[in-house]
Amino acid sequence: MAENKSINILESLISFDTTSFKSNLAIIDYIQTYLKNYNVDSTLIYDANRKKANLFATIGPNINGGIMLSGHTDVVPTKQQNWSTNPYVLTKKKDKLYGRGTSDMKGFIALVLSRIPFMVNANLSKPIHLAFSYDEELGCIGAYRLIDFIQNHSIKPSACIVGEPTNMELVIGHKGKCSHEVEINGFACHSGQAPLGVNAINYAAKLINKIEEIANEKSIHGPFDYDYEIPYTTLHTGIIKGGSVINIVPDKCLLEFEIRHLLEDNPDELIKKIKKYASESLEPSMKKISNLCKIIFKKKISYPGLLINKNDELVLFIKKILKNDKHKKVIFGTEGGLFQEKLSIPSIVCGPGSIDQAHKADEFVEIGQLEKGGFFLDELLASIN
Repeated sequence: MAENKSINILESLISFDTTSFKSNLAIIDYIQTYLKNYNVDSTLIYDANRKKANLFATIGPNINGGIMLSGHTDVVPTKQQNWSTNPYVLTKKKDKLYGRGTSDMKGFIALVLSRIPFMVNANLSKPIHLAFSYDEELGCIGAYRLIDFIQNHSIKPSACIVGEPTNMELVIGHKGKCSHEVEINGFACHSGQAPLGVNAINYAAKLINKIEEIANEKSIHGPFDYDYEIPYTTLHTGIIKGGSVINIVPDKCLLEFEIRHLLEDNPDELIKKIKKYASESLEPSMKKISNLCKIIFKKKISYPGLLINKNDELVLFIKKILKNDKHKKVIFGTEGGLFQEKLSIPSIVCGPGSIDQAHKADEFVEIGQLEKGGFFLDELLASIN
């Protein structure tokens, strides 16, 4: 089978536990060594602590232009998920391959690496660039350092394909994301004297209600883009922590909320609304009891949406390779929006596997998807010979 090599490489990639809070250096070393075996040099771009790294490599002529194949090496945790197989051992069942990252998105990386011998031996008219990043699952963190590197690099790609799982369908757009942590500082007292304290959980609830109110407004008034499953900007609170024991009025509560926004929407304006409500409607009544009371906002994650014109040269080129004139937009985010915004590199998303399997127990990729992805890369290589 043509994809036997891809599967063997995928087996190796899956064996590395690259959960985002862990180092990815072992898998990066594996990839760098693999590339060296084909005389392909690569550059590592480390994080501040040198415990994680992006990898960038160029194959073909040392000129501007060419296509960048982008993917992330980190995966989401398996803790508290009920797996029927070892998530770090590739397991084949009929036409499916199980393991953490098979779909999101080590399957794509395995396909790219399996084509390195062909890339090296091909008479490429334009270069192919490899960009493998860390901490995408935490908000495309590694991509920012990768962007700094590319900006200062002597050559720059002219287009990018992000290999996130799309069932090998062409994606021309996704929403942007920003998330905030909010710390509500109240005033503790005995629960029998509750009116004399400031219950941080109660005020967190009021703030959550405000966030929900804004979310409802967006669902009614838009703006709207009906190419999306949810055609408007969404807001939701995903984490809340507070209190210690029932007989103490809690003086602290932490919550996290996120905004998944259309490109036409400005998330900063929505954040301003939420902060204004906190400072003008909540804090004054809190401070009547204690001046120590306050609400603190901290930005955690932010990346832009992606949108490329359906008639863009890159879109038409990818449709020709796929032999499919359809395109879509998706709910999840990628580094593609950053490449387009920060580097002016037109970007699309197309890769093997389904987002429906990502982040879940018993994550899998269908072998048929790897075959489709391999055919796509082969056609891509043939088109730039």
